[in-house]
Amino acid sequence: MGQIEQGLERALRTRPVPSSTEARLRFLLAAHRGSTRQVAAMLRVSQRTVQRWVTKKPGARRPPGPAQGLAIEEAVLARWQPRIRARRRAQAEAEGFVFHTRARFGFAAAAGSSDDPRVRWITQDLPGEVARELFAARDAGAGEQQQTVILARALGHGYFRDGGRRAHGLHIAFSDVEFADFSIG
Repeated sequence: MGQIEQGLERALRTRPVPSSTEARLRFLLAAHRGSTRQVAAMLRVSQRTVQRWVTKKPGARRPPGPAQGLAIEEAVLARWQPRIRARRRAQAEAEGFVFHTRARFGFAAAAGSSDDPRVRWITQDLPGEVARELFAARDAGAGEQQQTVILARALGHGYFRDGGRRAHGLHIAFSDVEFADFSIG
């Protein structure tokens, strides 16, 4: 998962996802009304394995392995705050969002130009159309590169072109994203 994808995920949540495997298992059990059978079927392990992971007995407890830990994390992320995520996504698509980043950004200009690509801190309001395009691309399975192109076009329009009033026809360079954060609402 790239920086942009992580930033979108953080923006859609209001509370942090449980970080320990034990807390994640508690969440999954609560989501399935305490049924170790349903959690086991979802994780594709035996019911007894899930029971070993969550038991309180000192000698019987067994931690999940790395592959199971990853499956548990993915299951929790898929089920964490679904209504809040939908509401925040709708809000971003309607009202837009603020994009904060530190990345190499500028025009593909001659070396030494003031608009030459360099590492910049950027905070820019982006409209709801950009949010819709970004979420649609993410839902379609677009990679980090395609999401970067969408953001480069939007940042170039708002940051360099001043909403379309100047610098027409120049190619925007946006790469080396160090971090990407989105503020919704």
